[in-house]
Amino acid sequence: MTLRLGDVAPDFEQQSSIGPIKFHEWAGNSWVVLFSHPADFTPVCTTELGLTAKLKPEFDKRNVKAIALSVDPVESHAAWIKDIEETQKTVVGFPIIADADKKVANLYDMIHPEQSATATVRTLFVIDPNKKIRLSITYPMSTGRNFDEVLRVIDALQLTDGYTVATPGNWKDGDDVIIPLTVQDPEVLKQKYPKGFKAERPYLRVTPQPNK
Repeated sequence: MTLRLGDVAPDFEQQSSIGPIKFHEWAGNSWVVLFSHPADFTPVCTTELGLTAKLKPEFDKRNVKAIALSVDPVESHAAWIKDIEETQKTVVGFPIIADADKKVANLYDMIHPEQSATATVRTLFVIDPNKKIRLSITYPMSTGRNFDEVLRVIDALQLTDGYTVATPGNWKDGDDVIIPLTVQDPEVLKQKYPKGFKAERPYLRVTPQPNK
């Protein structure tokens, strides 16, 4: 199944480290980071889950829930969580889906046969409160993900959802943002950006962060 930006993230029911999960119900009105791993206890995966656990306060500030997935069973996840918490000096405060039958992995196209016919690659989805897919990133098994980038993109998505702006390359929270080329009328510009803006090539820029 091919999932594209703007598609509704498929719902599912599956076992997890905290018991059965109905995905849409569990997500509620939160943003969600859904990310897969090749296997429990692998070193790269362990560091990634440790990083995610440590970022919980940052996710909470952004109304984001994290949920991981691999094709290992619940019993393996329970033992792995203990290992993560011991080695990464953190507490895993999010569920890990036990996708032993690969139902979710196939639903979200997380198994890439040229990488592995049985294990999931490092796929990550950012899903908004309307259950729409807003970002998808796929890393190879040998490369750990950049979770600072995941937070950066969530900041950009939440900002651009709330205001008529776009974000430039390498944008970080607090940086200038861009007025889209679709906004040209001087009266509309004054209404949307009452604090003013800078006329800089190649785009009009707003600083500090705009008002609605």
